[in-house]
Amino acid sequence: MAKVIAEKAAEAAATMGKQVEIKHTKVMQNAAGNNVTVVDYVDVQPVDDAISNAESQLATAEALVVELEADIVAYKAIRDAE
Repeated sequence: MAKVIAEKAAEAAATMGKQVEIKHTKVMQNAAGNNVTVVDYVDVQPVDDAISNAESQLATAEALVVELEADIVAYKAIRDAE
């Protein structure tokens, strides 16, 4: 799943601060068998919330990478043990 991120229209920003519109997309096949990108759903949120969410997701992903690297070391140790 991919995302298309854009600043929300200025009229909304005047009343609620800067907003971002995040279009969550996915690739599907049409009747002719061609891949097409379609919008799955649209999420509108304050830009500061979007930044916080992205930073949280990044921290989670970095922790997962560390865990996976440790797993790989353990697997290689088992493989290389005599």
